[in-house]
Order: sequence, then C-alpha cells, then structure tokens
Amino acid sequence: MKAVFDGRQWKHDPQNFMANGKTLPNPEQPARIKILQDGAMEAGCTFLEPEDHGIGPIAAVHSPQYLTFLKNIHVRWKRIDGASDEVIPNIHPNHRHTNYPSSAVGQAGFHQADTACPIAEGTWEAAYWSAQSAVSGADIVLDGEKSAYALCRPPGHHAFADLAGGFCFLNNSAIAAEYFRSKGLRPAILDVDVHHGNGTQGIFYDRNDVLTVSLHADPDRFYPFFWGGTQERGEGIGEGYNLNLPLPRGTGDDDYLVTLQSALDRIRSFGADVVVIALGLDSHENDPLQGLSITTPGFARLGAAIAALDVPMLLVQEGGYLSDDLGHNIKNFLTGFENK
Repeated sequence: MKAVFDGRQWKHDPQNFMANGKTLPNPEQPARIKILQDGAMEAGCTFLEPEDHGIGPIAAVHSPQYLTFLKNIHVRWKRIDGASDEVIPNIHPNHRHTNYPSSAVGQAGFHQADTACPIAEGTWEAAYWSAQSAVSGADIVLDGEKSAYALCRPPGHHAFADLAGGFCFLNNSAIAAEYFRSKGLRPAILDVDVHHGNGTQGIFYDRNDVLTVSLHADPDRFYPFFWGGTQERGEGIGEGYNLNLPLPRGTGDDDYLVTLQSALDRIRSFGADVVVIALGLDSHENDPLQGLSITTPGFARLGAAIAALDVPMLLVQEGGYLSDDLGHNIKNFLTGFENK
C-alpha cells in the first residue's frame, strides 16, 4: 500500500494539556510518528511525500477566519507580556454568535474548544502538511489505487469548521472526503477512533452528500462528552446522514465487530463509492486513554472487516497514543486490511 507523510509534521511538539484540573504532559507526542511509520512499513507500506495542493482543499472545509487565526495566533500570543509558550485559552464563550474579539486571548477562547489543543510555533506548519498528506493520499486513490494510508499527525477529527479541540486543528478526514466529493465521488467517513468524531460530524451535519459514521466509547462519561449520542442523526437535508454507534466502556473485539457491521451496512445503503477511514488506534486495551478494549489481534479482524466493503478507501491516521503496542496495532490493522 502507498502511504503519505511529510517530515514537517514533526514540528508540532505540544508540551501540556489539562485533565481533571491538572496540567499534564500532552500525550499527542511527535514520537508517535516513528512508531506508526515503522509499523506501517512492516505491513508493506511505501511512503511518499505529499504534494502541496495549496490552501484550497483546506478552505473548502475550514473558514477563512479560522485559518487566519491558526496561521497567526502564536506570533500574536507571544507579544503578550508574560504569555506562555503555547496558546491555551483561559476563557470560552457560552455561545459564539455575537462579538468576535480582536484580542488574541479572546480569539483563542473562540477558536479552541478545550485545553487539549495547545498551539506552539510549529503547530500551523505541521497541521498544514498533515492535511496535505490526506489530500495527497486521496489523489493516490483517485489515480486508481484501491487504498492508501495517510500518516496524519497532528490528527483532525475533533476539529470543526472554525474550532480546534482534542489535539486536532485541521480535520484531515473531512478535508479528504470533501476533496473526493469535489472530484465527483460519493464519500462516506467511517470513524473508528475511541473518541467520537465530533468535528467531522459538525462539518457535515446539515448535508446529505457525505455520510458520517462513528463508533466510539459512550460519551456520557468520556470525551468529547457533548456529542456522539444515537439521537444525533443530522439536521435539515442531512437528517439520516449521520450515524453514531456509542459503545460501553471496555467493549472488546467480538462486540465491537458486531456493531461495526451496522456501520458497514449503513455505508452500503448510502451507496458510497469511496470511504475515508478515520483510523484511531486508541480503542486498544492498553492505550493510555483507556476507553475500549480492542486487542492487537482484534485490529487485524477490524481491518479485514472494513476492507470487505470492497470500495476504494483512504486510511487517515487519527488517535493512538504511546504504548508498547502502538506499532503492532497499526501493523496488524494494515495487514488484516490487505489480506482480507
């Protein structure tokens, strides 16, 4: 399988995030890259560098106001006397439909949903090339390959059209799906990250030209908390084009695979001719974020089940954090996917 990655994605090196009121080391570390890349190569992937498609495919999903913020906020932030090295908001609006502040602090609160998406000097460049990796992966599929893997880091599925969150800045899976749609295809997004793909859902929630499906740990007691319930089915012409399949904490291989079949059935009913897989590996039993309990052999079964859809697919890396199993998990998923 052809794969895509750009070395500038190393430049995002977040130091902190807040959880339970404490400032903790950020788990979305650059070291993920080497582990994922090595595991993918062991599964037979050949890595290519992405082409630069410019801002157009990104701006098809994200607002120009938000992109201006991402590009400039760190420089502006550092002008504040005593500011931290990373942009982390300390205020959030209770709604976002009135004043758009001029202040860097106010704009950080407006555009960053939580304290888990710190912006540092290299964040914009890394996120930009992460998105370009997804678009170039889509080009590989459009050129006739049955599948491709985009090693996108930082990840993307918690990013809304104008809102960062949960380690995510640009929604790589959504950008790829919209790019496929612009080329005349009918894309679906299948998100298998342990966390609900709330940003992806938000981007397409009132549309019927992209199907969004997410399997994830029940958000009632798990991030992102406010999105991911079964009642969220889309709105307007998009009603019925969003499917959430929340799972009890600790769900293992067999029960997960049963639920996965419901997701795959919905994709078949939609008539998708290309599928973007938002490939989170943090559903593993030993992942630091501890939501579900998929085993390493289970990822091979998961990959094989998804590949059985037998349509062109782009695999876009989402979560999956540092553990002794991460490299084995990506290798197993890709091997199962290729050898279905």
